[in-house]
Amino acid sequence: MDIKHEILRRRTFAIISHPDAGKTTLTEKLLLYGGTIQTAGAVRSNKIRKTAASDFMEIERQRGISVATSVMTFEYDGLIVNILDTPGHKDFAEDTYRTLTAVDSVILVVDCVKGVEEQTENLMRVCRMRKTPVIVFVNKLDREGRRAFDLMDEIEKKLAIRVRPLSWPIGMGTAFKGVYNLYERNLSLFAPGKTTVELHRQVVGDLEDPLLDERLGRDAGVLRDDVALIEGVYDRFSVDDYLRAEAAPVFFGSALNNFGVRELLETFLRIAPPPQAREADARLVEPTEEKLSGFVFKIHANIDPRHRDRIAFLRVCSGRFERDKSFFHVRLGKEVRFSTPYNFMAQRKSIIEEAFPGDVVGLYDRGNLKIGDTLTEGEALTFRGIPSFSPELFRELVSTDPMRSKQLDKGVKELTEEGLAQLFVQNLGRRKIIGTVGELQFDVIHYRLLHEYGASCRFERLGYARACWLTSDDPASLERFMELKARDIAHDRDGSPVFFAESEWWLARMVEDNPKISFHLTSEFKTRRAEPSGV
Repeated sequence: MDIKHEILRRRTFAIISHPDAGKTTLTEKLLLYGGTIQTAGAVRSNKIRKTAASDFMEIERQRGISVATSVMTFEYDGLIVNILDTPGHKDFAEDTYRTLTAVDSVILVVDCVKGVEEQTENLMRVCRMRKTPVIVFVNKLDREGRRAFDLMDEIEKKLAIRVRPLSWPIGMGTAFKGVYNLYERNLSLFAPGKTTVELHRQVVGDLEDPLLDERLGRDAGVLRDDVALIEGVYDRFSVDDYLRAEAAPVFFGSALNNFGVRELLETFLRIAPPPQAREADARLVEPTEEKLSGFVFKIHANIDPRHRDRIAFLRVCSGRFERDKSFFHVRLGKEVRFSTPYNFMAQRKSIIEEAFPGDVVGLYDRGNLKIGDTLTEGEALTFRGIPSFSPELFRELVSTDPMRSKQLDKGVKELTEEGLAQLFVQNLGRRKIIGTVGELQFDVIHYRLLHEYGASCRFERLGYARACWLTSDDPASLERFMELKARDIAHDRDGSPVFFAESEWWLARMVEDNPKISFHLTSEFKTRRAEPSGV
């Protein structure tokens, strides 16, 4: 099979947004078009029994939010589409940031009522930093929201990127009638309330067509004026500018009612980039290279609670992944083999024989894989940009059932290896400290420990504001500092020393008073390569 042909067929992207902007609903409608699911779920109300296909953890179903990235694959018009549906809540932003390292482009969802929100801006900053191409989907046009031109101005200002509408809404709220496709120069009119894919669309190709006036009435004149203004105000759309992440095309619609989703999907598949080169510590890795390389960006324990399985998600960066073939685990320095690699449709998975650059492969893991690990066919390289971030909230983990301490230890180890939180252990009393970036993560950990591992615990608040990894070219200075600050020193899961600061001011003082020691706010400084045998 021609690897270049397979690469060109792939589109791997993440859907990101502020919570409740309709990200998961949009994901499901894309899956409907792909024929992967037959009817969409609903996450708007806890009273609705149907839940989103991409939200598979029980706590997600109860709260109506996504707290973990879901991976879904389907085929559409000859292309292989890999969607990564990410958490919207800011407490789980670290999972989203890591997911953005595994995609080639992004669809960013904006609520037309609320506009650009704080988490949307944070996510966009990461996309700009990584120069990831972004398409914006303005959602919920079936509700009374802000004027389309006002939204365009706000998106351009707050997200700091040039915008260009490629579809345009006709009306809003109860008067919403459809969208005009500025890219293809045609109009699609839909009926509201659809949860399945329309088999037929009425398309009006010319804005001067009398049928437009017949179907839209006075809105036909408004549409003509809007399109004329768009053509006069905004630059012509450039695919190259989009691919360079210098401009963001904007689409309008209602994911819940299937307005504008087809326009988004078909245009996205036409202009979005295929798998791109990835930066490693040693060199730039091109997707067309013959030998396999890939990295683990996510781990999920108990994806199927009945089997207690642990799955590592591998982004294939180059070459061909093959079932039962041996690959080099760079950090451990040994060969590994996978007999049951999977692809996913949310919770459902199926065994695959091979995968190509852009694909996300689920690897059954017995604890050998960690986030950031690299697999190759022998070359010792490590992909960059998959760090752990310094937590901001800290709690001591206390067992409330000593008879279940083994289950608690196992659960905490596996959940923190997922990247849900970070585990630190202090030598003094072997105290276990959990660090997170948000309160909600503690609720999720507590829930999963109890329901997936049968382990009961509580969290006791600690007065720390920041955790920093420590390194030094002067081992004596580092050892002396750790002895003096022993009560504020712990080690992470890799055994690296970490200093807990009670405030930002105290941390700044420690940095100033200890010039021979480096204080790191992310773990990206670490090398993940295995040391030679015997060292």
